[in-house]
Amino acid sequence: MRSRSILGLNPKGFHRLHYMEWGSPDDPTVVCVHGLSQNAHSFDTLAGKLEAAHRVACLDVVGRGQSGWLDDPAGYNYAQYMADANALIARLGVDRIDWVGTSMGGIIGMMIAAMANSPIRRLVINDIGPFVPKAALQRIGAYMTQDNRFADLAAFEAYLREVYAPFGSLSDDQWHQMARHGARRNEDGSISPSYDPAIADAFRHGPMSDVDLWSVWDAIRCPTLVLRGGDSDVLLADTAAAMTQRGPKATVLEFAGIGHAPALQSDDQIAAIRSFLGA
Repeated sequence: MRSRSILGLNPKGFHRLHYMEWGSPDDPTVVCVHGLSQNAHSFDTLAGKLEAAHRVACLDVVGRGQSGWLDDPAGYNYAQYMADANALIARLGVDRIDWVGTSMGGIIGMMIAAMANSPIRRLVINDIGPFVPKAALQRIGAYMTQDNRFADLAAFEAYLREVYAPFGSLSDDQWHQMARHGARRNEDGSISPSYDPAIADAFRHGPMSDVDLWSVWDAIRCPTLVLRGGDSDVLLADTAAAMTQRGPKATVLEFAGIGHAPALQSDDQIAAIRSFLGA
């Protein structure tokens, strides 16, 4: 694993984009992009399994992990995220990539895949689709808009175990790693999640409504694999079923006993992705 960074451009200036790279540059490239409040380390296990046959680049989306924060919170939007992803692809020096995106990262992948002359060859989206119900957004907003400060790493880990319980059954070591990589130490010594609190502004301002991206989905033409937690409130069962009939007519795999979103750390979830990518 190699830690790298590039500069992204926003309307106010430049910002640092951190990413981790695994495997050989001579192998097919996979770009992995995490969910709303996560970071590049969400893909450590998957990248470790893919690197024998793939070059894997895992991005810290701006405002998360080791990437920089934006001066203007309004800049945290999908146009910016797509531009930053394009900058990463350009730095990697390849014309074609495969994409693995969880939740927000899946939406970014969908939007890029739907564009003319898209570099995405194969698309994996994890527990997200072209329709997201208002109720799920309200649930996510409820914890994103809290002033999350914790006395120590153990307290932060306990919080993650509660909020991310829908991820499924993770080992103690996996929870420890999630807490360690997802923590930011404040000046007063307390611990906060490693993202800019301003990314939650969208949940604070104005009423939320359903997200409808079916026009985006219908424009996608590349082979697409959709992973769904069987208990997910973000990717509903009827939405997933419709995704097999429209747009890229995706293959949908469901994992029982998991909500939003599969953590991509279990053998069966990783095997599904490896098979789809030809690893």
